[in-house]
Amino acid sequence: MAIELKELTSSEENYSQWYNDLVVKADLAENSAVRGCMVIKPYGYAIWEKMQAQLDKMFKETGHSNAYFPLFIPKSYLSREADHVEGFAKECAVVTHYRLKNSPDGKGVTVDPAAKLEEELIVRPTSETIIWSTYKNWIQSYRDLPILVNQWANVVRWEMRTRLFLRTAEFLWQEGHTAHATREEAMEEATKMLNVYADFAERYMALPVVKGIKSANERFAGALETFCIEAMMQDGKALQAGTSHFLGQNFAKAFDVQFVNKDNKLEYVWATSWGVSTRLMGALIMAHSDNNGLVLPPRLAPIQVVIVPIYKNAEQLAAVAERIHPVVDRLRSLGVSVKFDDSDNKKPGWKFAEYELKGVPVRLALGGRDLENGTVEVFRRDKLEKQTMPLEGIEQYIVSLLDEIQDNIYKKAFDFRASVTRNVDSYDEFRSEIEKGGFLAAHWDGTTETEERIKAETKATIRCIPLDRKAEKGVCMVTGRPSEGRVLFARSY
Repeated sequence: MAIELKELTSSEENYSQWYNDLVVKADLAENSAVRGCMVIKPYGYAIWEKMQAQLDKMFKETGHSNAYFPLFIPKSYLSREADHVEGFAKECAVVTHYRLKNSPDGKGVTVDPAAKLEEELIVRPTSETIIWSTYKNWIQSYRDLPILVNQWANVVRWEMRTRLFLRTAEFLWQEGHTAHATREEAMEEATKMLNVYADFAERYMALPVVKGIKSANERFAGALETFCIEAMMQDGKALQAGTSHFLGQNFAKAFDVQFVNKDNKLEYVWATSWGVSTRLMGALIMAHSDNNGLVLPPRLAPIQVVIVPIYKNAEQLAAVAERIHPVVDRLRSLGVSVKFDDSDNKKPGWKFAEYELKGVPVRLALGGRDLENGTVEVFRRDKLEKQTMPLEGIEQYIVSLLDEIQDNIYKKAFDFRASVTRNVDSYDEFRSEIEKGGFLAAHWDGTTETEERIKAETKATIRCIPLDRKAEKGVCMVTGRPSEGRVLFARSY
């Protein structure tokens, strides 16, 4: 079904509505019949597949293998790690029965009370518990370590206020779960995967990120340390784009996963977990797009180049097609994904608007006059600019243009983030500046009480303690107590 080419709500008028319009009108996703869940449509899923393929390649290059673990978790497993169950208890969907039967009035079905489960099952909100119960059977000796496993899966977190891609009751993600012989190895793994995420975000999503550590208040439930990458959206709100957790020995102790070390002594295993989700789709949309539609970085665009023929009759179309097919073949041989749209049920102007809305990085248009002159019109989506170029040798030009577009999209996002990142030194200044959005770097005394007060009074949270922050002694903007350095605050998604 073709998309409906209506104007988007402008982002300046209503950013939230602009985002919702864009997700639906660009054919990325829609709400489903199940409240809080989404249908990811083919074009949206094609972008996710590109993300997934690249991340999967990067995981395997760092020694990880894929596996799959059950969707259901026995309720008793979740309760073994106290912080973990407390962190997820309010979001869990619970399976209590396994059979339906016809209702007494014959007009529907009802739960069969005789089919009650002996132990209730949790639909996984995350898989640490089921995986560590499995690792107990896999690990006996230091020779069995490390285990470097990832799974691509869906998870369920029963969110009440949902938004396509950003926060849904069910979403797609990957979750890495690794087991190590030493604390040092596990910490090295957690930071390594943080760097993989940052590399992916910046090189492929064209999304500049800040690498940092979460405060204790914002840490993953059951982790000793949570590393994160934080990104800035065009409305001045931050978005957590990925996390990597050092779990210490918490889950090994909860499930009694021990190994015989090189000194022939029993020791608990050290653990990490790390993940990114379809929330990255929301980041991609909000970081780069405009009032004409999506702006996709070429490295993640399902269609990198679309070619639209301009013709009056079948003879002209045949002539354009004959001239353009070798160009299509050469582009594909250079690794460029190309679509030649010769459909006859849409006018060229409609196609132009559709591919702008869908964020295709480069559009070529070729008509009868171009055939005579040996030229082609080249349009770049990131700058909304077009120029006429010689058709001869256009393939190499397009390859370099795609790289230029990728770099330009990143630079634009980087410059925007720089423009909305600033230091603040007093709480009065903070409360004023936070209304303008962006990242605020401020001194904090390190206490949960102060952090929670700031959140309650300003709706801003500590996004991270940047890994590259400068040592800068100061005083907390709220309490005046000593501070070792600035942390990054923002309102967030």
